[in-house]
Amino acid sequence: MSASPTYKNHLLARLGEGDLALLRPDLEPVDMPLGMVLVAPSEPIAYAYFPEVGLCSVVASQGENHIEIGLFGRDGLAGVVLALGVDRIPHQIFMQVSGRGHRIRADALTRAIEASASLRRLLLLYVQAFLLQVSQTALANARAPAEERLARWLVMYHDRQDGDDLSVTHEFLSIMLGVRRPTVTVALQMLEGAGLIKARRGRVLVLDRAGLVAAAGEAYGPAEAEYERLIGVLRRTA
Repeated sequence: MSASPTYKNHLLARLGEGDLALLRPDLEPVDMPLGMVLVAPSEPIAYAYFPEVGLCSVVASQGENHIEIGLFGRDGLAGVVLALGVDRIPHQIFMQVSGRGHRIRADALTRAIEASASLRRLLLLYVQAFLLQVSQTALANARAPAEERLARWLVMYHDRQDGDDLSVTHEFLSIMLGVRRPTVTVALQMLEGAGLIKARRGRVLVLDRAGLVAAAGEAYGPAEAEYERLIGVLRRTA
């Protein structure tokens, strides 16, 4: 008999064997390339995705204006609103950094949620943690200067990434932070001048995580603490 797979997605890893038995027949491994749309705005969710590698961005749009309102990677699930009995959202979820994971048909996940109170509870705990992240993002967008918001975003990315080399472009950062690209350039230069990062074309190398956390201000920390209180360790260090 072959051994059960070990999942790197934190939610799947938290599930007991009974809940995994409900999901496993319908879980399928999937590559998740850069730009892949996991959930389209205002359309029925076809699949839910459990990322293991990569970064997913939840983006709100109004006309030609776009801004990130939340992000997740191996800590989360695209399509978690299915646990609320909702089959669509007004926002887009797409792969900001390519990766891989597992997907499951929305109807199969819904059946499993209806069959298991423990599975539903775990997903609702994740909803709570993610809602706090969204509220902290709104607070940062309203109150924090661009360099502080950038520091927070880089730390959040670092939480969900193995290693210190982050793949990201000025264009993506301008969308994520809701600012113009010249503002991104200035913010990167400020963090680099402080010795916290090394910015290269299409990449950012984290040099001083503790300093970056300090630069992120009060908007970083509450959502991460809530995730760890409710679900488990967000960032595993060697």
